[in-house]
Amino acid sequence: MTSTKRKPAGRGKKNSPAARVPRAGRRAPVAAELPLQEGLVEMATIGAQSFLWLAMLVAIVAGLAGAAFGIWSLRPLPAYWSERVRAGSPLAATFRVQNASAWFPLSHLRIRCVLSGVDAPDMPPVDADTSQIPARIEPGTHATFTCPFRAADLDVALRSELYFRSEYDLPVLGALRISDNQGPFALDTRALPPRWTAKPGKD
Repeated sequence: MTSTKRKPAGRGKKNSPAARVPRAGRRAPVAAELPLQEGLVEMATIGAQSFLWLAMLVAIVAGLAGAAFGIWSLRPLPAYWSERVRAGSPLAATFRVQNASAWFPLSHLRIRCVLSGVDAPDMPPVDADTSQIPARIEPGTHATFTCPFRAADLDVALRSELYFRSEYDLPVLGALRISDNQGPFALDTRALPPRWTAKPGKD
């Protein structure tokens, strides 16, 4: 009788390359997911930091804008009115300027007197005589000045309007200047004594 040797079952299958491929294929997705998750976390961190910097920048800009608006809203404003008209020329009047602010002084005020009307080409703007105005007009106080126009008769004054163009320091930031325009003022001959008054509905 001849005896036949049997090969151990399954040994060839266990060592075949085809049997090892599925195991390697199952491990690959797990290894690839780790760098992807780390990249997403890093991107999210960078995005959060950028958002915080942007929020801080917006807050700083908003704070500066609010401070500037607060200073601007509390800025001193000059208020003008006229004393009686002197004899000789209706333009030869003494004017008063008051600091209408309750917080800041009116500093280094410069005033230009402008006459508007049919005779205005013959009466160019003049710098006001501010020799009686101090360097700082404190809140609520006033000072006097004159407009050195050449002499004019009553008819010229009645056909004209007067404006004041002023310039003064911005509070806190003294290097900056504020411009302010006020008028028109008209000669009121019904007032006793006659004087220049702001027209109704005008500054």
